[in-house]
Amino acid sequence: MSRKRTLRDLPAAALDGKRALVRVDFNVPLKDGRVTDDTRIRAALPTINYLREKGARLILLSHLGRPKGRGFEPAFSLKQVVRELERLLGAPVEFIPDPATGVTATRRLPRGGVALVENTRFWSGEEANNPEFAQLLAALGDFYVNDAFGSAHRAHASTEAVAHLLKPAVAGFLMERELEYLGDALDKPQRPFVAVLGGAKISGKIDVIQALVPKVDEILVGGGIANTFFLAIGFSVGGSLVEPEKKDLARALIAKAGAKLILPRGAVVAPSLEHAAERREVPSDRIPPDCAIFDIDQATRLDFRARILQAKTIVWNGPMGVFETPPFDAGTRAIAEAMVAAGERGAVTIVGGGDSAAAVAGFEDKLTHISTGGGASLEFLEGKPLPGVMALEDA
Repeated sequence: MSRKRTLRDLPAAALDGKRALVRVDFNVPLKDGRVTDDTRIRAALPTINYLREKGARLILLSHLGRPKGRGFEPAFSLKQVVRELERLLGAPVEFIPDPATGVTATRRLPRGGVALVENTRFWSGEEANNPEFAQLLAALGDFYVNDAFGSAHRAHASTEAVAHLLKPAVAGFLMERELEYLGDALDKPQRPFVAVLGGAKISGKIDVIQALVPKVDEILVGGGIANTFFLAIGFSVGGSLVEPEKKDLARALIAKAGAKLILPRGAVVAPSLEHAAERREVPSDRIPPDCAIFDIDQATRLDFRARILQAKTIVWNGPMGVFETPPFDAGTRAIAEAMVAAGERGAVTIVGGGDSAAAVAGFEDKLTHISTGGGASLEFLEGKPLPGVMALEDA
């Protein structure tokens, strides 16, 4: 993919006093009207602060949750994010409840001032990528910055259509980092290049596995995905989560990947999640009919760790078991620790958003890059063009 213009490419004179329409990802968890995890807001701060220092006036756009697109829904109002944003910026933030009437407010903003527009998904034109709605948004700014990698795989008015209307249209610092790390991992990885894939369903990862097979040296598979592969090679999986209708696809992937595809040697099984005390480790070809697989076993953890430690580039997406229910988080934690150890030996370690990002909480500063976009990073790894990125100008 050709390199996209970024904020760095714009001369300071193009920013001073100008209105920067910035698409951020403030899709944050809330409880009782308060932000419970500010990771995504903090991720946008380098772009926001840089623009403020250069004298731009900032108008921030974001979605929050999945409202119906039929107007205001209090539970999904971005007004709930204002206080937390003000705390992190140490500056007041003006709230614009309606883009249609917000132009005057944007012109009144002082240099370095910040405004936040209400949840773009309250308007049906957002998800429809409607040109008229994009025109309303474009009127709020003088140039466009997309810093919301987590939404870049969706062609919405605030991520795609507006980038064609408002120029320059460039990538923010977070978007730039995402494209750089994920792009380099795929285009010119240091070898050995190992992918670690987990998660519940193989259906969500088939395209990724197919795209990665020719590029990587090994794919280590865990989580629910592995169960469908077990079924494909004739192992019984007891009461485990599995997709029997994907068995033939899994068989074809095994044939295509050959020795590159590494399945777990064994599993931690139990009669149910509630009966964790009865858990035990068994080899992969001996899953008891009255049990289900909830994690990778110790032998697999050691095998995967050894392979990760030999790698120079590691991309990880998806947990190895039911990591939100200890003690079945041990396999996923073991992968996180192996990634950290590989990083200390000089490997490039990349975690692709979603559940995997939650699984490495506490290790953030010890990994090369943690993607902010689960779905977007998966589609990028699949080699799919991301509409929100394609719409930006080439450098």
